[in-house]
Amino acid sequence: MGWTKRSADWLVLAGIVLAVLVARAQTFTDPVLGFDEQYYLLVADRWLHGAVPYVDIWDRKPIGLFMIYAAAIRLGSDPFLQYKLLAAVFVTATAYAIFRGARSDSGTGAGRFGAVVAALLYVFWLNFMGGEGGQSPVFYNLPVLLAALLVRRAVERRGTLLPLGLIAMLLVGVAIQIKYTVVFEGLFFGLLLLHAGSTAWGVSSRLIGAAAAWVAVALAPTVLAYAVYAAMGHGQAFVFANFLSIFGRLPDPLLERMGGLAAIVGILAPLAIVAVLAWRRERRLSFVQMWAGAAMFGVLAFGSFLSSSYALPVLAPLCLCAAPWFENARRGRWVAVGLLGLSLIGGLLMVRQAIIDKGNRAEALQVAAAARPQRGGCIWVWDGYPALYLLADACVPTKWAFPGHLNTSDEASVRALGVDPVVEVKRILAARPEVIIDDFPAYRLDNQETRALVEAELARSYRLTARVQTGPERFRLVYRLK
Repeated sequence: MGWTKRSADWLVLAGIVLAVLVARAQTFTDPVLGFDEQYYLLVADRWLHGAVPYVDIWDRKPIGLFMIYAAAIRLGSDPFLQYKLLAAVFVTATAYAIFRGARSDSGTGAGRFGAVVAALLYVFWLNFMGGEGGQSPVFYNLPVLLAALLVRRAVERRGTLLPLGLIAMLLVGVAIQIKYTVVFEGLFFGLLLLHAGSTAWGVSSRLIGAAAAWVAVALAPTVLAYAVYAAMGHGQAFVFANFLSIFGRLPDPLLERMGGLAAIVGILAPLAIVAVLAWRRERRLSFVQMWAGAAMFGVLAFGSFLSSSYALPVLAPLCLCAAPWFENARRGRWVAVGLLGLSLIGGLLMVRQAIIDKGNRAEALQVAAAARPQRGGCIWVWDGYPALYLLADACVPTKWAFPGHLNTSDEASVRALGVDPVVEVKRILAARPEVIIDDFPAYRLDNQETRALVEAELARSYRLTARVQTGPERFRLVYRLK
């Protein structure tokens, strides 16, 4: 009997691997899949070549995310493929953990069928939300999920509270060093552990000691990262990039934010409806439902909704919430089959359309060939693919190398970047980069001051040498110094 169960679990894992490969196959050859992950790869590459993140090349993401990308680069000779394969491994592990966590013998009330459906929905639904590549939640959802399952086990008194809490909070600490928004889920887990501790031990020195230990291990990875930077003399740069700069960003227009939030709600609605149906059947608020609420609170508190990828942390708990209802013999199984078909086919079509809109490998390589320096100078991606620095094997003329840092309205602040973008753009243009890359049409929420500077210099000192169509209404423009 035991052998049969283990064999069935191995079959489930094999099925998840197959589902991940099918769902993500069309992305593997695309070097310009997502602008954010192109930049994460660039930062990791420059780090491996001696640049110091936050000092020589700037972003506000935690160092753990760049460590993952650096590890992917070390795996072989094609970093664009390697980070996607590493992301696929994380997706597989997360989906399998959802399957194991949703089983009835671990307290959710779902059987094997519902657990398998929940795992596959996670794999397929990522494609609806910009999670088809290496966005940060694709990586940190795994440690957060494992932490959640450990906390649930601890508070249900099916394990020793203190050590399970320590492991869970250490996992939260690791996840925080992939993206700081995890802190909201970490606070939720910590409060549950404190409640369980007060119930078991009362308000005592034992509870205070356990609480201090849980907080310490959750903060340890971040404290370690700061200590390393402080030892190098870059503690202030670390603190600004990681903790202060986010508060200097300017808000996006209200209508844009509300439109993005509406899109997120629409994408998550089918899973949320099933989760509500599961709650109505049980008539009690479960651990995973509270966790889903905490994850959604984190998304809302962050307040940026222009990309549906910001809601990816909600996906794993929602799939777990929905799992028990799929066991409903009358309706649940048919709904499960329908959702699986919708999410697989719809997700594949959405990824395909995103690739069409941004361009694929052929277009990216064409732009890179046109942009490759011929006089030993740098290129400057004013607007376009951050991956061009790698594809064209070119130097980077600014530490603010992500185009959105200097060309968008929400970053148009010294408090957001540590530099006035107008001053930095003037400095870059004065250095006369050999090639400047632009997009047409311009981004609708651009920084009009910096754009005016760039367009004036392009008209004065540069000539258009390539115009590559990378979407139905999108062109990448390559300008060379006269």
